[in-house]
Amino acid sequence: MSLRAKLIAEQVVLLAMVCLVIGVVTIVGLRTFLVGQLDGQLTDASRRALVFVGRDRGLPSPPPPINAPGQGPGTINALLVRGSVYDAARQTSSGFSQSLRTELHSVLLALPTDGEAHDRALGELGDYRLLATRSLDEDVVVITGLPLGAVDDTILTTGLLLGGITLLGLTIAGVAGVLIVRRTLRPLDRMAATAARVAELPLDRGEVALSVRVPTVYTDPRTEVGKVGSALNRMLGHIGAALTARHASESRVRQFVADASHELRTPLAAIRGYAELAQRRGVDVTHALSRVESEAKRMTILVDDLLLLARLDAGRPLRQETLDLSRLVLDAVGDARVAGQDHRWRLDLPADPVMMRGDEARLHQVAANLLANGRTHTPLGTTITTRLVVDGDEVVLTVADDGPGIPDALLPEVFERFARGDGSRSRAQGSTGLGLAIVAAVVHTHHGTVTVTSKPGNTVFTVRLPTHS
Repeated sequence: MSLRAKLIAEQVVLLAMVCLVIGVVTIVGLRTFLVGQLDGQLTDASRRALVFVGRDRGLPSPPPPINAPGQGPGTINALLVRGSVYDAARQTSSGFSQSLRTELHSVLLALPTDGEAHDRALGELGDYRLLATRSLDEDVVVITGLPLGAVDDTILTTGLLLGGITLLGLTIAGVAGVLIVRRTLRPLDRMAATAARVAELPLDRGEVALSVRVPTVYTDPRTEVGKVGSALNRMLGHIGAALTARHASESRVRQFVADASHELRTPLAAIRGYAELAQRRGVDVTHALSRVESEAKRMTILVDDLLLLARLDAGRPLRQETLDLSRLVLDAVGDARVAGQDHRWRLDLPADPVMMRGDEARLHQVAANLLANGRTHTPLGTTITTRLVVDGDEVVLTVADDGPGIPDALLPEVFERFARGDGSRSRAQGSTGLGLAIVAAVVHTHHGTVTVTSKPGNTVFTVRLPTHS
């Protein structure tokens, strides 16, 4: 059963139960009221009969109480003398008395003489309200009865009216419920339609533009349905962001594979060419073999960098040892000074050694890659300044240069793999395009951050590392 049908059915059943309770309470209350009125009339009729019977006490036999003045049609009066029915009659609508049948005498004799009214069935006469009262003469009991037919007819008529009104009300409530529930659940239909449209999209491949959303009018957080719509929109937003990230990751992987293949193909092609050249007669084999060795070294460096990035991406832990970062930076700058003598090198270290925990070899690679990046991508004579400071629980390493700066288009992806300032794949300057990617991966593994700001004449790489990784 659908939610709409359940809501309507529950609404109708609940309303029917309420109407039933109201009807039962009304019927019971009305009958109690009518029977109370009848008991009042019964008491008056019994009093008249008692007065009439006691008025002629000197007679050999008491007069029939049915002849008492004021007794209305349908009234029953019976006179019991010493446990026997002396007289029992019923007042007809024409004003005459009619004797009761003998088989009804047993009902009259069984009636308790307690001054309380009791309901009794008198055969074809129907149900009566009977009251037995003892007269001044202890041996005489006067029974008075009034018919319950009028009360029962009133109750039946009232019950039928209530039933009809209830049926009409339930019909109207059902129709109104259908309209109200349909309008109330309309936002859910729109949400289902939105979900259906999303389900039809090819989410398993390619770039997915997940622009389908629940209309804003159905996302009011003040209503329950609005909360569902708002939550669905947030979920679709998260899914869209995840799909975008997945597509970007797939694109990076494809680009990475393409770049790695190209990077490896270049030295392999050179090795193959020099190997073929060495096989020819009259060629300087020593030069050819030295070039093969050079290209093999370059390919080894590239493969080592790729393997390092793969290990870092896999989340493999690095060594944790206490190291002197001041000594590490000093050695890295000394190596860079030897490799780039045409640049000006400056070093600013604190007076006390900076100690921290981390992988010394990888952190040395971070410093060396930053310095090599500054040396490789700046013209001769550029000043490269390396500064190391302690900031609370963090160590801050900055490498700044006064070169031409990084192009704005490249700045957001400078830490991506195979990113180069000239946009080419040239090996003229010896860059593999992985240096800064390794810097970012190693720093991230040490729970640190690396950022870059650049403008012409001032490019600054900032590495922040916790002293206890």
